[in-house]
Amino acid sequence: MSRLSVNINKIATLRNARGGNIPDVIQVAINCERFGAQGITVHPRPDERHIRYQDARNLKPVVTTEFNIEGNPIPSFIDLVLEVIPAQVTLVPDSPDAITSNAGWDTIKHEAFLKDVIAEFKRHGIRTSIFIETDARMIENAAKTGADRVELYTESYAKNYNKNRDAAIKPFIEAANIANTAGLGLNAGHDLDLNNLKFFANNIPHLLEVSIGHALISDALYYGLENTIQLYLRQLKEST
Repeated sequence: MSRLSVNINKIATLRNARGGNIPDVIQVAINCERFGAQGITVHPRPDERHIRYQDARNLKPVVTTEFNIEGNPIPSFIDLVLEVIPAQVTLVPDSPDAITSNAGWDTIKHEAFLKDVIAEFKRHGIRTSIFIETDARMIENAAKTGADRVELYTESYAKNYNKNRDAAIKPFIEAANIANTAGLGLNAGHDLDLNNLKFFANNIPHLLEVSIGHALISDALYYGLENTIQLYLRQLKEST
């Protein structure tokens, strides 16, 4: 069964809107794990508009499953990751003003840069993943950077799911097989939800982990956090 990592950025967004510490990001992470989540993901951005760098520091001693920090490897982000030493770092090429991640890496153009960054993380025992689209060349070249995994950027799948789910998932199946042939582990994330997750997990070979934040936290407003996490885990379990 693919693992579920809960991205708690939106909890921090709500906290920051009012100031103070309500809701408590640390307590929510603890509860997510208690309710069955198999990982916690955070994506600190330079302006700290949701998750703050200090949140990542505070989370490290309390996360007992898998701690995944994702973001653009600018110097301050690299320093944070090397200080915290999460289980996994996911490299995302988002610009500072991006509302959310909206593109995968060009692993050919940025091969040398990615090699250097990944080598530094791996020297510290951190598993590395590259956020990537379904382009076969980019996936194959990701293996040359030394990355352990790729995370498929699934927005196009989610966007087209209700139009034609078979057509929507086809490039992701092909990408998954290419990644496996290249020796890369496979993660996925972006706009996966209770409507489209089961079909995705049921059809994507070698899927190790999904990272879900916005949809899951939004669903928790209706169903409650514990029940929502169980609903997502059920989608993954039923796909096996």
